[in-house]
Amino acid sequence: MATEPRDKVKCARAAARAWRRGQLAHRFDVAMPDRPARPPRPELLPASRMPKRGRAGSERARIAMLHALAHIEFAAIDLAFDLVGRFGAGFPRSFADDWIGVGADEAMHFALLDRRLRTLGSGYGDLPAHDGLWEAAEETAGDVLARLAVVPMVLEARGLDVTPATVARFEAAGDARSAAILDRIYRDEIRHVGAGTKWFKSVCESRELAAVPEWKRLIDRHFRGALKPPFNASARDQAGLSRDFYEGVALTRDV
Repeated sequence: MATEPRDKVKCARAAARAWRRGQLAHRFDVAMPDRPARPPRPELLPASRMPKRGRAGSERARIAMLHALAHIEFAAIDLAFDLVGRFGAGFPRSFADDWIGVGADEAMHFALLDRRLRTLGSGYGDLPAHDGLWEAAEETAGDVLARLAVVPMVLEARGLDVTPATVARFEAAGDARSAAILDRIYRDEIRHVGAGTKWFKSVCESRELAAVPEWKRLIDRHFRGALKPPFNASARDQAGLSRDFYEGVALTRDV
């Protein structure tokens, strides 16, 4: 429920530190809010109304890209902690270990991007953003399998596909500092997608469900977007997200 970005980052880090030190009980007796607190800026627009980022490689386009990524990381802080608070009672402590760690990573990623934006004369909130990540959280609030299927295994996995090319564009524009930040985030996100895939497979096994058909069923029901190739098969394989999950789905949907 922290509203201001700096407060949310501070709370995320404090919670992760307290969990590692054994200062938080493995107890889930507080109802999660329907929506996290948000600052008054950025203005949230439908994805279809988001402004164009400008000429590829220009400073304006790079700032717009960094701002969009900062917004994703900001929302991802809440997604990670919501996953723990909403569903953690049904899992061993290692589930909270993984997702509290992810939440701390997302807070660090946001802080790096916001700091970089400020160096470039901008800052988080200066541009509009859309709320697609939290809309996915609302859509999957009743089922941990659906949440894992959509958020880490589709939305975060998409970041694995597009980030290497984004890093290359920043390097070509001479923005090595931003490129290094994005590369750090990319490497962490492989681990995050891996956590989602691991727990998805674990829940399927406990429910005696075949993981690949169940993932496809949940995506068909809960994800309205498109799975767009090309896929970064190498990074996805590192995360345990094998091609039998996504390639057939991409071929049968409107891409």
